[in-house]
Amino acid sequence: MKAKVDLDMCIGSGHCELSCPTIFKVMNGKAHVLKDPIPLDQKDCVSEAVTRCPVGAIRLS
Repeated sequence: MKAKVDLDMCIGSGHCELSCPTIFKVMNGKAHVLKDPIPLDQKDCVSEAVTRCPVGAIRLS
């Protein structure tokens, strides 16, 4: 699984980082993916981060 943050949509709310700090980090006001591909043991927190993003800026593939 891979995660991608649409930086044009991202508002830097930090919900993704709070949900899954080993995968997402907000830097310079935008969320960034720290690991690619996503480790299997992080799948649940990444899914939570996708759900919690208030603008839907995170996509999984």
